[in-house]
Amino acid sequence: MNGTHHGPADPGGEPDGSRQAYLASVGTALPGDPVDNATLAKTLGVNEEWIEHFIGTRTRHFARDLGTGEVRWSLADLCAQAAQRALSAPGCDPGDVEFVVLGTATPDTLMPATVNHVADQLGLDQVPTFQLQSGCAGAVQALSVARSMIASGEYRTGLVIGGDVCSKHLDLQRDLSGAAPGDLVNFVLFGDGAGAAVLTAEPAGQRVAVREVLNRFTGLGREPGQVIEWFGLADRHEDRQALTEDYKAIEESVPVMAVEILWELLGELDWQPEELDYLLPPQLSGRMTRLITERLDVPSATEISCVAETGNNGNALPFLQIERLLEGMTAGQRALAVAVESSKWIKAGFALEKI
Repeated sequence: MNGTHHGPADPGGEPDGSRQAYLASVGTALPGDPVDNATLAKTLGVNEEWIEHFIGTRTRHFARDLGTGEVRWSLADLCAQAAQRALSAPGCDPGDVEFVVLGTATPDTLMPATVNHVADQLGLDQVPTFQLQSGCAGAVQALSVARSMIASGEYRTGLVIGGDVCSKHLDLQRDLSGAAPGDLVNFVLFGDGAGAAVLTAEPAGQRVAVREVLNRFTGLGREPGQVIEWFGLADRHEDRQALTEDYKAIEESVPVMAVEILWELLGELDWQPEELDYLLPPQLSGRMTRLITERLDVPSATEISCVAETGNNGNALPFLQIERLLEGMTAGQRALAVAVESSKWIKAGFALEKI
């Protein structure tokens, strides 16, 4: 682990005097026991070695029972569990929460918004709630909104949540023995989960400053890399997949975009690559994350990854990474996270510094 310190932080936490937001705590929730490749391969009737080599993910968690298809946890359940864990951390008080922001690509229903069920489970009332529907950039977008609300001076404590239940879009009873790799990848790549963070206007708990957040749509004129369909009464019986993915386009574009995000964030912060203590790379799959990390080429930074154990559970991933980060992060250390959404090509990321 790189133990570099970059000098004492300003007592207020922000060198240039502008308002700042701080990450006080993080909590996560993964449903049930981990499902390994042997179990998944047997359930789907596919080759285990293909999963190992092409995807590189060892385990994942599902909110539904693999054998029966029974839903055991909703997205709201998982988000509430993660939020409760974040709010139970030292220095955090549920009574201080003044707003809730949720980022997800897979809400439980179109209405009511899942964020309101989460607030209900947490016992929150009379607070603003926001739900952002987005893929892997959703958690970063939620963080950006929460940071802006705190920076406005109107709010002092907020709850930021990200989560996805991807298994709802996959027919686990389907015979996949003859499925094309482009179709099969969706059944072995994804998992379910949720994460949450408490953001504050003053340093508290973990005392980690959110130095920068990047969120930029870059998909003008580009075909989507991933599509998740919504089936209503008029079209639910149409014979088309709920989830489709251009994995080749993703493999080609995401590493390039990740490097651009890294250098853009470093430039905004006036940080040098060697000043990074930790790097949180995009979490597509075990294999893809390894390739992207090599491309990012920041040897001084300790990589924080989890996707090989958790599967790609979308908007839960940044919180799972932050949770691991906080286990070793010390005062003065810096971390930079990179996230890419391939549905319509969004660059996202954020920078953290412990004070």
